[in-house]
Amino acid sequence: MSDPLCYCDDLLRYSRWETREVMVGDVGIGGANPIRVQSMITSDTRDTAACVAEVLGLADAGCEIVRITAQTKAVAANLEHIAKGVRAAGCGVPLVADIHFKPNAAMEAARWVEKVRVNPGNYVDKKKFEIREYSDAQYDEELERIRAEFTPLVERCRELGRAMRIGTNHGSLSDRIMNRYGDTPLGMVESALEFARIAREHDYHALVFSMKASNPKVMIEAYRLLVARLREAGPDWNYPVHLGVTEAGDGEDGRIKSAVGIGSLLADGIGDTIRVSLTEDAVHEVPVAEAIVRGYNERPANEEGGGCGGFEAPYDPFSYERRRSSVVDAGGCGVGGSEVVRVFATRACHELLGGKLGKLGDFEPEGVYDELEVVELDPEDPAAVEAVNAREDACLVSVADGVGMEVIPAFRLLAARVDARHPVVLKDVLGEPDAGGGGNAGDALDALLVAAGNIGSLLCDGIGDAVLVRGERAPGASLRLAFNILQAAGTRIFKTDYVACPSCGRTLFNLQETTQRIRAATGHLKGVRIAVMGCIVNGPGEMADADFGYVGGAPGKINLYVGKEAVEFNIPTDEAVDRLIGLIKDHGRWVDAPEPVSNDV
Repeated sequence: MSDPLCYCDDLLRYSRWETREVMVGDVGIGGANPIRVQSMITSDTRDTAACVAEVLGLADAGCEIVRITAQTKAVAANLEHIAKGVRAAGCGVPLVADIHFKPNAAMEAARWVEKVRVNPGNYVDKKKFEIREYSDAQYDEELERIRAEFTPLVERCRELGRAMRIGTNHGSLSDRIMNRYGDTPLGMVESALEFARIAREHDYHALVFSMKASNPKVMIEAYRLLVARLREAGPDWNYPVHLGVTEAGDGEDGRIKSAVGIGSLLADGIGDTIRVSLTEDAVHEVPVAEAIVRGYNERPANEEGGGCGGFEAPYDPFSYERRRSSVVDAGGCGVGGSEVVRVFATRACHELLGGKLGKLGDFEPEGVYDELEVVELDPEDPAAVEAVNAREDACLVSVADGVGMEVIPAFRLLAARVDARHPVVLKDVLGEPDAGGGGNAGDALDALLVAAGNIGSLLCDGIGDAVLVRGERAPGASLRLAFNILQAAGTRIFKTDYVACPSCGRTLFNLQETTQRIRAATGHLKGVRIAVMGCIVNGPGEMADADFGYVGGAPGKINLYVGKEAVEFNIPTDEAVDRLIGLIKDHGRWVDAPEPVSNDV
């Protein structure tokens, strides 16, 4: 890699980054441990019975670590009773307190749970969306204030043997960090490292890092930069990493977006524990997370063969830019250049759709792969690469089925060795599903996660001018999956984009029900991004770059946002969706819904 910062040992061969082991109760994170699965309960932390029942349900579902919100010291005090109830039931799953604004809540929580999560963006540091210049002296003064308030928690966690997650979220950075670094991956990383340096001053090392964002591109870049900075800092900075796409949403969209972000990083050996954040009952997060990590937990930490061998990535791992190809005509459809990334179907898929073609709305295939001139090659074959590069005309290229490489490294190598003028057609699998050649003929969830992880990862690095999904064998579902991956990766926005946080004990309204109502009313607004947030913690900051926001302000009351600015306050929940629609209309983003199109494909 040309960049002096290296986040990955080998871009062409799986190699898990070797982190130190951090114990959370009896569960080890990092080291030689498997990648752990976490979730978070949604019950009010003051309701002991409900919290205990939900923790036990998550543990029974396979969740290995459970997080519980603790907004205030008084709320955190009830973690004692929750922990006792869980242990009395014979369940040893470690508990984590989720802390945002209140240091005294963290101090109380550390007495009762095995791990404390703090968000540097709003723990002690100021978050008022102020624009001001910080002199070096003022910046250092704020750091000293943070050191004074954060140190007691570090010392308590060290004395009690508690672990700590330093969890930065995109959009909830402090004003101090925002004004110096902007709302960027660099700002996210620096915010976390400030807190880690304070912990290390007190010889406290039971640390886990996270860099969450609702935008997979931002999330991927932030985690890569974090790991690169940790590796640069020295071998004793090898702290475990917790992965998650925050506010991923629900249904297929939430699963795809999670797989794009988490899957991309796991493929490069980054990640020791994950949470899939869905706007659904928490127990539904566990099987998705288990499916994402299963393949990595079943493979060697360092695989033999391959290797970078002087390979230089055909992309900047810390900044997105689409690969610059020429436009190639593919049956009347332009592919490459500044054209949108296209969706192709196989001939078999096309034939199965039959009379439904032309009636699929946003999910129409834009080319039949078998009928196009796509040059398939093994990127490790110098003669094949040389033959393509010797052509006078640009042509569509893809990786041939059956090559001895994983999908992501195979397309990375293709993009590096084939002239950039040749547009690349991405595949989710390198073999027909029914032929046993790397396809997935099993569970639909696995097919979805594989396709999203492979294609989404490459798209987020700017590689790919068209996509072909074959792992999902149902023709209509494969097309829908392909388009939804483009949407999740931020590559081609063809429908409304939702940022919906998962429920937790802070939520001030029914998130699942409300999200569905908002989807039903606004789902036809292509290119509009709407955030649905349960409380102020996940409000104006964490919804980051949404156009409009629907945020719980108080029990039964909603605040509406345009960008990060609150424009309407304390709206009764039964009026809030209509008021949101009115706000969208006032800003010229509303269009009437078209006649419904059947998606029964």
